[in-house]
Amino acid sequence: MRHTQLRSFHAVAQRLSFTAAARELGVSQPTITTQVKSLESEFGVELFVRRGRRIELTETGSGLLDIMRRLFDDEKEAADFLNETRGLRTGHLRVGAVGPYHVTDMLAAFNARHPGLYVSVTVANSRDTLRDLLDYRTDVAVLAHVDPDPRLVAIPYRRHRVVAFCHVDHPFAKKRSLRARELEGQRLIVREPGSTTRLAFEQAMAKAGVRPKVVMEIGSRESIREAVAKGIGLGVVSEAEFIPDPRIHVLPVTDAEIYTYAHVVYLRERQNARLVRAFLAVLSGLLAAGPAAGRRSRSPTPGR
Repeated sequence: MRHTQLRSFHAVAQRLSFTAAARELGVSQPTITTQVKSLESEFGVELFVRRGRRIELTETGSGLLDIMRRLFDDEKEAADFLNETRGLRTGHLRVGAVGPYHVTDMLAAFNARHPGLYVSVTVANSRDTLRDLLDYRTDVAVLAHVDPDPRLVAIPYRRHRVVAFCHVDHPFAKKRSLRARELEGQRLIVREPGSTTRLAFEQAMAKAGVRPKVVMEIGSRESIREAVAKGIGLGVVSEAEFIPDPRIHVLPVTDAEIYTYAHVVYLRERQNARLVRAFLAVLSGLLAAGPAAGRRSRSPTPGR
């Protein structure tokens, strides 16, 4: 078993594509195919199966991929460790986030402190962002909610009020704010199940005994804003994510505590990793300079 075989398998398994793996490693597709087949032949196992034009991992392939993720992450850690002597002038920080709004100020501060480091950001839903962190695809994650997990450390960062918004021709557009009971029976456009904004709003409405009428479910903030701008119904959004628009009118709900939170999350086992430590140092500076979310957040904080 050679390192090149394992690297070829890892690249294919990560992307479920021999073509994409070859492009990533800078070799031909036949070379990648040969390396994987040699690995399978050497141990008498099947790592992939074909489903039409798609390939899928076998149970053996999935188990090997878990090991390879740890192996190549350790390899990256070794390179990072050897680069310590040169200071933080080179490296690649991988960040996962559920939205661009909470993470942008962190990235700006990190870039100002370490301009020589390369940063990539993957924006996805909460489930995929957490999975990428657990699978070593990212170094840190910015999540709205974190269930207690001994593998994770979560640092509360910020909280933001959830507000409603309507079309400028809606009767509510004449108001500066709303009370929860005024939302009874109102047509509502919401995010997909699992959205932390939707969950926070629904919990607040249930506590107030209010039942808005959900008429549409859309999986993006931008699309919800457009639906509200066309007069389909009301929307709800984190105040930090609200983008002023002449077609819509924002409405805080004055008698309900509705908030979304931002937590910076990392793997406990990687807390001493070079780039994770650097990011956390920048985060500490931001928390010291502004309101500490940890003093206000009621969200669970594993590992703290």
